[in-house]
Amino acid sequence: MQAQPHDPVPHPRLGTVETIVVDSRTLSCDGGLGALGHPRVFLRIGHHQTFCPYCSRLFVLNPDAPAGAEH
Repeated sequence: MQAQPHDPVPHPRLGTVETIVVDSRTLSCDGGLGALGHPRVFLRIGHHQTFCPYCSRLFVLNPDAPAGAEH
């Protein structure tokens, strides 16, 4: 029996959302996989969270973010 090669590309399961806590309302997302990711998009957190339209990562503003995070 041959060993299967390791597949470095993650395959998200239904119901699984990657959540990233950030300290700034302005951010960018490129999928995080280098050349295997997606085009870089710039996002802005309106209230307290936003998501990436490509990879569905959820970005949440850290409640303890410095006041300068408002720009």
